[in-house]
Amino acid sequence: MNARRLGLVMAAWLLAACEGEAPPPQGFAGLGSTAEAFARVEPGRVLTFPADHAAHPDYRIEWWYLTANLKDRQGRDWGLQWTLFRSALQPGANAADWSNRQLWMGHAALTGPHGHRFAETFARGGVGQAGVASAPLQAWIDDWRLRSLSPQQGGLGALQLQARGRDFAYRLHLTSDQGPVLHGEGGYSQKSGQGQASYYYSQPFLRIRGEVELDGQRHQVSGQAWLDREWSSQPLAPDQLGWDWFSLHLDSGDKLMLFQLRHADGQHYRAGTWIGADGSSQALAGTDIQMTPRHHSRVAGRRLPTAWTLRVPVKGLAIDSVPLHEQAWMATRFPYWEGPIRFGGSHAGVGYLEMTGYR
Repeated sequence: MNARRLGLVMAAWLLAACEGEAPPPQGFAGLGSTAEAFARVEPGRVLTFPADHAAHPDYRIEWWYLTANLKDRQGRDWGLQWTLFRSALQPGANAADWSNRQLWMGHAALTGPHGHRFAETFARGGVGQAGVASAPLQAWIDDWRLRSLSPQQGGLGALQLQARGRDFAYRLHLTSDQGPVLHGEGGYSQKSGQGQASYYYSQPFLRIRGEVELDGQRHQVSGQAWLDREWSSQPLAPDQLGWDWFSLHLDSGDKLMLFQLRHADGQHYRAGTWIGADGSSQALAGTDIQMTPRHHSRVAGRRLPTAWTLRVPVKGLAIDSVPLHEQAWMATRFPYWEGPIRFGGSHAGVGYLEMTGYR
């Protein structure tokens, strides 16, 4: 999400259900349920760094979300995902003990020549098992960690990333010489015509190198990464069923983020950001964007559009995407599809696709 980020409320549902506080199922994974007690997302807020890398406990949901497109020394393609989600059962409930009302969840995935692997972990706030600090940035859950190594570029100039699952692991170093990019209107990213919104920024210019491990075999890799940061209290409208989200690294050096939030009546809400190679950005309206499924695959008993045609006529972009692995399914508490893609046409490059809410 930038529509995407299902996970926080997924986690809230899991804990709240255990405590008899599960919200009504409005929108995908409850993301459309109302949250009157929590802080509202409103236009005009000025995002500042590194302060806004930290958690925002007055808002209900939040995530730190990194994806990467990689190649190994044999020229083979890989992709990885690292995500930390925070969900609050009460606003500002950030006590340093077991009375803390924040829940944390982590997702990690590795997609490569031998398929797709993923892991999921949970933590309760207040006991040190998970959390985020801003100066320097440190985001962690158990031994999964994203941490800043430099104050440059708002704390995102140099980062270290690590995670592991039952049969995979990775440890990588990331660098960038450009600062974060704000989506929407100065970071205010609208998600529906009814006013739902989030605060949303990205660091799409990360270069990444390091090591991935799969089934005991280690591989040196390098490539490009994209870090997303987003927080809200109600990012979806109640009738939005799910979303399709793209982050694209164009061979020209430009970047592109697109999403659509799907409505039952077919009147989907779309938005995006065109990011120039120099770091400049241009918000894209729904009328600027065409997103058309081109091929469907059977995945986990669902029919999913794994190949797409994307058009942004105002930028002369007309591309077709294909997945690295059609079965990039995240069979987590609330399952979704997320994996690396490549594309060609008017522009070529690589990126990531996330799809939620398909039954």
